[in-house]
Amino acid sequence: MEWLSTLLNGPGIAHDLILVSLVIAIGIQLGKIKIFGVSLGVTMVLFFGIFLSHFGYIMDPKILHFLKEFGLILFVYSVGLQVGPGFFSSFKKGGLTLNGIAVGIVCLGVLLTIGFKFLTGLNMSTMVGILSGAVTNTPGLGAAGQAFEDMHGTGDPTISLGYAVAYPLGVIGIILTMILLRVVFRINFKKEQERLDADAQNDSREVSAASFKITNPALFEKTVAEMHGLIEDCKFVISRYMDVAADKISTVHGDTTLHEGDRLFVIADPEALDVVRNFVGEEVKMDRKQWIPTESQLVSKFITVTNGKVNGKRIGALQLRQVYGVNVTRVSRNGVDMVAEPSLPILVGDRLLVVGSEAALPKVEEMIGNSEKELHAPNLMGIFLGIAIGVLFGSIPMMIPGIPQPVKLGLAGGPLVIAILLSRFGYRYKLVTYTTHSANLMLREIGISIFLACVGLGAGEGFVETIIGGGWRWIGYGFVITVVPLIIMGIIALKLLKVNYFTLMGLLAGSMTDPPALAFANTVAPNDAPAVGYATVYPLTMFMRVLTAQVLVLFFC
Repeated sequence: MEWLSTLLNGPGIAHDLILVSLVIAIGIQLGKIKIFGVSLGVTMVLFFGIFLSHFGYIMDPKILHFLKEFGLILFVYSVGLQVGPGFFSSFKKGGLTLNGIAVGIVCLGVLLTIGFKFLTGLNMSTMVGILSGAVTNTPGLGAAGQAFEDMHGTGDPTISLGYAVAYPLGVIGIILTMILLRVVFRINFKKEQERLDADAQNDSREVSAASFKITNPALFEKTVAEMHGLIEDCKFVISRYMDVAADKISTVHGDTTLHEGDRLFVIADPEALDVVRNFVGEEVKMDRKQWIPTESQLVSKFITVTNGKVNGKRIGALQLRQVYGVNVTRVSRNGVDMVAEPSLPILVGDRLLVVGSEAALPKVEEMIGNSEKELHAPNLMGIFLGIAIGVLFGSIPMMIPGIPQPVKLGLAGGPLVIAILLSRFGYRYKLVTYTTHSANLMLREIGISIFLACVGLGAGEGFVETIIGGGWRWIGYGFVITVVPLIIMGIIALKLLKVNYFTLMGLLAGSMTDPPALAFANTVAPNDAPAVGYATVYPLTMFMRVLTAQVLVLFFC
């Protein structure tokens, strides 16, 4: 059995692979254990790695360094792909207010970190580790470590130690803040739900449908193309047309002629529907089934875009109306419905609602794809090309006034920025960046697990000594950094900005990029508002956490 002892305790690639695999497997299993309803999840991989390395189980430093950085890149890049499509749209309308609150939480945490650095005399690298743990943000930890290593040529183990010490109370502090705000402000769940329902009815971002009778003489004997020209600033789609005299329903073409008293079935957002109503004539009450007559072969069907050749093409450029006689009335992307205006580009993974004859729809499917098998195939070229560009971009030195040496986004910031940009604009360069949710989640979890395992295995030596030697105070610093910004901005959100409490819970969890806190909010709320709030602020918060961690290290180290 000497070979087994050598394999488990000696040097070598096999030893390192077994060690990191066991840390991940056992750590993930330990992370499922709940204490008072709260579990640490994948973060237990870090603590189990610290535990094993404390007792002398270590990896080859070069292999550990490579795996740690590669795991971090996989994680942040997959996060960027996930949040990229909604990153820019999250600044619109109500999302601007929610993101403003989240930015306030981030900035207050940074200010407290700087304050503790001067009050306690701790190195900023240590304080950034405490900050990353307090706000439960692992990419920030990786970004800080990378920035420090780029500057000094060697790492600082106190960054990882600070993170590990502050993380547990970081998770608990977020949940305690949610409970505290609910008690102090005497939140009534029934009233909050009523407010949420009222807001949902007035939400102008949803796509709606309505039927109209043509009574405006300006439209009599005009074509549909001419109608669009008369109200060109209004985004709407005419799904179907009813010729009252002939008692016939058909799809609409640009040369379809409009007559007095005929009916139009229009798809648009509520604001655009008001414009159409004022221009076309009176709205009539017609059930949607009335727009599908029994003698007609007109049907509607969702078709998923899976053909990479049409990725990024505008709906008008596909000429579906002219070639197949069908209409695309709406596009569903990442759970959001959009009006299918001709200038809207479609992306792989979009779901198009197509209206036309039964004979035409199979031909449209052949053109668009609609192949689940093809959609689920991994798009590795796009992923690794994006990673390569991200690493290159993160390595570009940039001069910032006040910093003596060039600043780099590093192996964390570069891939994150490029993933966000490619997932949003990659179609313009014929690049397919779509990955299924399960594939993205797998990539993300593998990356973060490898990263945390390596961080733990590299930080275990001296962990206990650090806590005994005064590191226990770091727990208090981290707890203050966690709860104070949340309480201050939570009060502002509830009292001044009148943010719904259910949405606020998701916002607080998203501002800390903390899934366990979101899981708690979801169990408390009788709706999906926490998840919506979390998703709204998560992209910008993740970007700011990574960026501020690096900036603090570069300015103060």
